[in-house]
Amino acid sequence: MTRYRGLTWDHPRGAAALMAREAGRAPGSDFGIDWHVHPLEGFESHPIADLASQYDLLVLDHPHLGEALGTNALQPLDTLFDVAQLRGWAAAAVGPSFRSYTLDGHQWALPLDAATQVAAHRTDLLADHALPETWGEVVELSRTAPVALSLSGPHAYLSFASLCVALGEEPRLVPGEPFVSRDTAREALSILRSIAARLPAGSDRQSPIALLERLAGTDDIAYIPLVYGYVNYSSALLRFTDAPRATPGGRRGSTIGGTGLAITARAEITPELLDEAAWLLSPDAQQHFIPGHEGQPSSRAAWQDPHVDESSHGFYSGTIDTIESAWVRPRGDGSIAFQSEASAIIRSLVIGIEPLGSVLDRLDSAARGAAVPLGAATRERVAP
Repeated sequence: MTRYRGLTWDHPRGAAALMAREAGRAPGSDFGIDWHVHPLEGFESHPIADLASQYDLLVLDHPHLGEALGTNALQPLDTLFDVAQLRGWAAAAVGPSFRSYTLDGHQWALPLDAATQVAAHRTDLLADHALPETWGEVVELSRTAPVALSLSGPHAYLSFASLCVALGEEPRLVPGEPFVSRDTAREALSILRSIAARLPAGSDRQSPIALLERLAGTDDIAYIPLVYGYVNYSSALLRFTDAPRATPGGRRGSTIGGTGLAITARAEITPELLDEAAWLLSPDAQQHFIPGHEGQPSSRAAWQDPHVDESSHGFYSGTIDTIESAWVRPRGDGSIAFQSEASAIIRSLVIGIEPLGSVLDRLDSAARGAAVPLGAATRERVAP
């Protein structure tokens, strides 16, 4: 009997379907995966190389690819699956969720779960006709209703970057160049700082999950313009909708998230292992099993399935426009360190008292010193 060790993140969205899959195997099966859980934040603080030395399968976030590749922790999946199969999965994936795991000409993970930053609101506190469509309207709403921002951990950086995308400029993490132009950075930071002046107390320190739980369980937040979507919190009371635009008809700025299934260098490759990975991306798994077990699928067909959407209180139809145009952040070695540094710098202006000029200088300096290639410039060999 071949048994593998797998590590996923400790939330029903990340673990429930995988655990249910194993629980449903016939007794005495010749194949199985012992799934373990790890806090989502643990993937940011625990070296990927160490995790890969202990587990055969990792459910990870794409910004960690650079670190993983730098230590040869993962097996390139284009050496294990044929190109036609990979191209099919790429075409079937919603938004950039497949290509976010393509780096340096290889595919390093399969999109198990798809997510991006979207808007969330309380239906009893904010009527549909009052929902803001543009960031200017978000600022105005914050003057009359409690509007929260996702700013904890790396999310100040992610919210800032997404706002820059909405304003028409994708940030660039290229050695020797600024992260984004001064004009775009000033405008994005001005919007965030204006909203932050009226944040619900303590919300700036809460994770996306904590913000959504607070939104669902109290009346002191009515709207969040950018927060990673969790289908588990979607209800008749808490509704997810597309992220705001900078101007009517413009792009909805958002940074792709989600998780991918990676096979580590230590794993023994067997037909059963590859079959299991392929099944997790199959229509049956994506449209039935995963959403039926608290998961958030990565296939476009699942996001467009009316039954899946109805059971999620419109989560998928309400946010698919945003995820289809989401931005892929830099993923090279060092990008996680830059993400943390940039987030602290941005928070020092948005929440603190540091002057704008100083923040822009520090952000440019951090970006120029990060020897990380732009994710979008990497060779995407198997993407269609």
